[in-house]
Amino acid sequence: MAGSQPPPAHRHEKYERLVAACRAISPVSTAVAHPCDASSLGGAVDAARQGFIIPILIGPAARIRAVADESGLDIVPYEIVDVPHSHAAAATAVEMVRQGRAQLLMKGSLHTDELLREVARKDSGLRTERRISHVFIMDVPTYAKPLFITDAAVNIAPTLEDKRDIIQNAIDLARALGNPQPKVAILSAVETINPKIPSTVEAGALCKMADRGQITGGLLDGPLALDNAISPEAVRIKGIASPVAGQADILVVPDLEAGNMLAKNLTFLANADAAGIVLGARVPIVLTSRADSVMTRMASCAVAALYAHRQRIEQPVKG
Repeated sequence: MAGSQPPPAHRHEKYERLVAACRAISPVSTAVAHPCDASSLGGAVDAARQGFIIPILIGPAARIRAVADESGLDIVPYEIVDVPHSHAAAATAVEMVRQGRAQLLMKGSLHTDELLREVARKDSGLRTERRISHVFIMDVPTYAKPLFITDAAVNIAPTLEDKRDIIQNAIDLARALGNPQPKVAILSAVETINPKIPSTVEAGALCKMADRGQITGGLLDGPLALDNAISPEAVRIKGIASPVAGQADILVVPDLEAGNMLAKNLTFLANADAAGIVLGARVPIVLTSRADSVMTRMASCAVAALYAHRQRIEQPVKG
């Protein structure tokens, strides 16, 4: 049966370009919170070997060394900060960033909520004036360029103000990766404003916010249905006149459920890979998964390192 054949492998050209760009910058000091399984520790070590990061391994030292021994990983070159458990690891990693000892934060084998809870603390966290949000950087074989999807992992039901920050975070990331004016498609079910579909009304408001300078650095259009955002043929058939439609760099979803479904649809039905980072805090945060491929983990680290490098050479705009 044709359906039983494995999907053809693709070469990750888009991720390979990100990795190549990262090799041109100096490695970034990175606080790795609780790397106590083979996947998270191996991801940090692989990124260090590639020259992307200088990891500081934070967690129970004996457990980290045991995982390294079991996995055949050489961690002798890297600093280990011994703390008793994952809660302490998250708090210590955040504090090291606050002290300036690390310019990047990486999740180990602890729950994402546990790490982000420390990041979001008002008194001792890494909050800025921006809303914290997640961006997937998708390598889709059938799309000619990296495709950003936001927010599919952090903000469940973002408000209009939240979406303003979500969009600005994604634009800033795209610009840091070399796109001077990313095209932002604000997704809904249709391409016209319908008061019965709140996401269409919010899309129109966000576009006007961009016109008034409340969102900067990108080219926005919406509402756009998914086909109108990424398919030039769909745009031609529907007669949509837009500099964004059919060629979006960034897809802004109505809520986390829609974004999560879209990203997983692309991953499992279109053979795409999904690197991802969290933005809006003082430093970028790498959230890797045990299910990530080696290339996906490398791409996540490369994206975060490139963004952190941009932060080092110019003060980020606070919104």
